[in-house]
Amino acid sequence: MLTAFEPIWILTAVGYVAHRRGLLGENATAVLSRFVFHLAMPAALFLTLARTPLSRFDGKSLGAFAVSTAVATGLAWYGADRFFRRKGGERVISSMAGGYVNSANLGIPIALQLLHGLSFLVEVVLLQNMIVTPAILISLDRLADPAGRVQLRRIVSLPIRNPVLLGSALGVVASATKFHVPGVLLTSLTPLSDAAVPAALIALGTSLYVPERQTTQVTRPEVAFLTTVKLVAQPLVAYLIGAFLLGLPRDQLLAVVACAGLPTAQNTFIFAQEYGMAEMLASRVVLTSTLFSLGTLAAVAALIGH
Repeated sequence: MLTAFEPIWILTAVGYVAHRRGLLGENATAVLSRFVFHLAMPAALFLTLARTPLSRFDGKSLGAFAVSTAVATGLAWYGADRFFRRKGGERVISSMAGGYVNSANLGIPIALQLLHGLSFLVEVVLLQNMIVTPAILISLDRLADPAGRVQLRRIVSLPIRNPVLLGSALGVVASATKFHVPGVLLTSLTPLSDAAVPAALIALGTSLYVPERQTTQVTRPEVAFLTTVKLVAQPLVAYLIGAFLLGLPRDQLLAVVACAGLPTAQNTFIFAQEYGMAEMLASRVVLTSTLFSLGTLAAVAALIGH
């Protein structure tokens, strides 16, 4: 597991040092984030979903994970509204920070190490990209409207206007129709897809350097609250539902709890940066949850694993 975390820490540190030394310019965070959001992430989602079969879902296990996600995002939303007085889209980013797991670059090596397979993680990836991500982006899009209106035309056209949803939708269509990606398209999209995670982590690192003259509205209690929701509340809910309500076998229970205990995805920061809402909060929670998840995931493995 330690090996899985090393690239995240190193690339984030590289971004921090590069921004601190002024190597990437003042707008590095915005430029890198927009590159990931508009180009690299859609390519990665398209290729991932195009190669992912849309069948053989484990209803019970996925249901336990889905409920844990709903509870964690609900707790984060409540805390953002009641305790930390966040408004509008900032509450959406807070809820994403509390319940949206890093199922890709951390989830894959962790699943291989703890679960010895990716079958359940694939279901988590599909759930997040086909249901959770659209719900988040629709909410952010609505709250970005000055009047806060829900416009059917904007919602229907969102997959066309939003490259993340467009890449996901095309990937699902390709998977459902068993479309074979042509070689020239594959060789073009693969390096772009491979750049998504490193660029997102470097952008995350650049966001962590804030000159002293700049002030932020992020407090340690708020970061601690969201980190606790993500690393403690979400896997705990998954365990209670899986063990006592659904009676899952130990191997399935471990898969559900381990996936629920993954740290906050860096996509949270990318979305926050794109919509200009709670960027600093998102970057802090991604970093903090990633740092502490090594210990919490090890505890999950020790308590539930064989």
